[in-house]
Amino acid sequence: MLLKYFYDDKLAQASYLVGCQATGEAIVIDPSRDITAYLQTAQAEGVRIVGITETHIHADFLSGARELAAQTDAMLYLSAEGGPDWTYQFLDHYSSHPVHDGDTFNIGNIKFEVMHTPGHTPEHIALLVTDGGSKASAPMGLFSGDFVFVGDVGRPDLLEKAAGVRGSSDIMARKMFASLQRFRKLPDFLQLWPAHGAGSACGKALGAIPSSTVGYEKMVNWALAYNDEEAFVNALLEGQPEPPRYFAMMKKLNKEGPQLLSTVAAPQRVEESPETVRQWLDKGNVVDTRAASAFAKSHLAGVLNIPYHKSFVTWAGWLLDYDRPIYLLCAKDDVETITKDLQAIGLDNVKATMGTGVHTAAAAGGSRVMGYAEVEPEDAARRIDRGEVFLLDVRNAAEWSEGHIPQATHIMLGHLVNRVQELPRDKPVLVQCRTGGRSAIAAGILQAHGFEQVQNMLGGYEEWTKLGLAATTR
Repeated sequence: MLLKYFYDDKLAQASYLVGCQATGEAIVIDPSRDITAYLQTAQAEGVRIVGITETHIHADFLSGARELAAQTDAMLYLSAEGGPDWTYQFLDHYSSHPVHDGDTFNIGNIKFEVMHTPGHTPEHIALLVTDGGSKASAPMGLFSGDFVFVGDVGRPDLLEKAAGVRGSSDIMARKMFASLQRFRKLPDFLQLWPAHGAGSACGKALGAIPSSTVGYEKMVNWALAYNDEEAFVNALLEGQPEPPRYFAMMKKLNKEGPQLLSTVAAPQRVEESPETVRQWLDKGNVVDTRAASAFAKSHLAGVLNIPYHKSFVTWAGWLLDYDRPIYLLCAKDDVETITKDLQAIGLDNVKATMGTGVHTAAAAGGSRVMGYAEVEPEDAARRIDRGEVFLLDVRNAAEWSEGHIPQATHIMLGHLVNRVQELPRDKPVLVQCRTGGRSAIAAGILQAHGFEQVQNMLGGYEEWTKLGLAATTR
């Protein structure tokens, strides 16, 4: 049996190619939208992709199931559990085999057995895999999707928080408890291959190692320590991070079938022009991808700053609109990778790109450029104590609860765009987060919304507490 592991560290998302070398056939599990790596690996290993499956309708990235089906004519083995609201809507155009709890199917000599494991989502399935080409008569592992992670389990609250299904969090948490009772009965020797790792918003305490075993999770996974359903439900729902705004759109697109990438137009590259940027701002979102420190020194008024680093995709999903054009200020060499990263979450509407030096041309030509101050914590403390600034904390709710600066007002970064009207304009707004990265994005948002006096606290709350400055949990 051939097993290949693929990992997108920007989305903390894992996918797999499982192949039968005896028959030259393979299946891809939980594919991401960019299917290039699967096709290249299959060719290099001498196998043909004949099957595609996924454990559930994903909320955190755009699935590559339809993309693979369109290019390979492979059979789609997708969940038929969860009821009519969780039925895939694009299967009429492709070869498909809906699967239910207890169903089995083969890829060459490899057998897959379906386990319906609701809790994270109603239709969620896990897949037990048995290598029929060996002497083993029992499964060797479980592709667990977003059911059981290394050290954690899938969150049950996304339907309510991201999709607006009222009262579903408690119902799904109880379904997760029932699903875990089935997990407890599995043999300890089974390997465990989850769909996410540390950093994913699909859980709250995911481990960083790529795989585990059923036995190890029974021993150390916090969720499997609970035998009382009520206590488990309370623990599971407590402290879940805010789901990014784009999750609801991912559910919709993945159920309906994502647009094929062959139909997505490549962005146009244009010369640096402040006037062009002003025209872009009237139409959509303009994103400067430079590091925060460079953006702080000088940038065009109205432009957002989402630095192109590991968290770029997450914050793009929080802050950019799916129904408005996107324009990028980025290095020419980064256009393809940034565009692909945005396409991974369905932000396909990138119309044009321009170099990052346009702010320099703007200043030379008399166009309006802006900057914001970067303030050390000691200086910030003095300004806060004298009432000279309005302090805004943009961390998430769990971080705020663990401790915050007494004078701070809390608005999580992802919700700031919709709540800027709550902030005063008669004094500087000093923004802070944990280390200074998210607050830098927030500073750009505030300036884009007309706030003239904006400051960012360097080092954030982490540096503040290291210096022994005042903090509270009230």
